[in-house]
Amino acid sequence: MKNWKKLLIAIIILGAVGAWAGYTFIYNKAHTNFEKAEPDFSLQAVTLFNDFRMDAQTAGQKYNGKVLEISGKLSGIEENDSLVIGVFAYDEGLFGPEGVRVTMLKNHAKKLLAYPKHKAITLKGFCPGYNGTDVIIESGSIVK
Repeated sequence: MKNWKKLLIAIIILGAVGAWAGYTFIYNKAHTNFEKAEPDFSLQAVTLFNDFRMDAQTAGQKYNGKVLEISGKLSGIEENDSLVIGVFAYDEGLFGPEGVRVTMLKNHAKKLLAYPKHKAITLKGFCPGYNGTDVIIESGSIVK
């Protein structure tokens, strides 16, 4: 019986140490500031869209998980709840315009809303991937 008690105490201690380590090193980890991050790639939005359209797997290996700086003429701005999304549309799909969609950080959303439609702009953000119709960029900011 004493062996079971020792084993149970050891498991409880290991669990507590694991929970503490997970909280300290994973959950409490500092988040990347994409606004200040250096871009891994700088390219035209149409080039990014065409790369994914031609070969989504190869483009995904190259761009997914990277900070991208994209330039182009803004086709429109969408507002969904509290999100502001800059749209670079290059094709008309079954469900509407397709292209590159940049979800803006809150402190850049108002600046983007004031930006003239169809004017060249450079945006930077994190690319999680392509959903079959649009290249998605998150944590977007306006590059001066």
